[in-house]
Amino acid sequence: MQKPRIAVIISSTRDTRFADKPAAWLMDKVKGHADLDFELLDLRDQDLPFFNEKASNRFAPSEDPRVVAWQQKLEGFDGFVFLVAEYNHSITGALKNALDQAYVEWNRKPMAAVGYGGVGAARAVEHLRQIAVELQLVPLNSAVHIGGGDFMKVSPMGEDAPMGAIEDHLQGSLDALLEDLTWWAKATKTAREA
Repeated sequence: MQKPRIAVIISSTRDTRFADKPAAWLMDKVKGHADLDFELLDLRDQDLPFFNEKASNRFAPSEDPRVVAWQQKLEGFDGFVFLVAEYNHSITGALKNALDQAYVEWNRKPMAAVGYGGVGAARAVEHLRQIAVELQLVPLNSAVHIGGGDFMKVSPMGEDAPMGAIEDHLQGSLDALLEDLTWWAKATKTAREA
């Protein structure tokens, strides 16, 4: 079996977002992973309109070529890791819109999260898991949460230290996330291809 392909989706599109720092750290940690191939997908780079289709592509084919291009991009992946910012106890509007633009392409694939913010985006990650269930994604229990003192250590709002300064606090969670993601990506890929 070919190695499962995992998209790492940056969910914040703000000019002053923090996401680039943990995204670079994560991509460095997963580079050369023995069982999974990772690719970074930045929602800033996707030309997605606000959802305006007749229905979800679960019920009717999408018509906007930008939406179809997004769906085709997602179709090539076997799982997802979302870099989650928490805005008002939830995910970003850009992420919600990107999730709504597809349905079939999310189905029966695992999703994990790396969250950041005051409480490590715990509330946003929990909300994302609820949305994932409706999209027939397989939300993983394991996640990486960069919160509290760790967030202030590496955030520009705090010390702006490199991610390595808190890596020892994150490594166990990342190891668990990658172990679960590997198992579920292989299992769901095998089932989808059967």
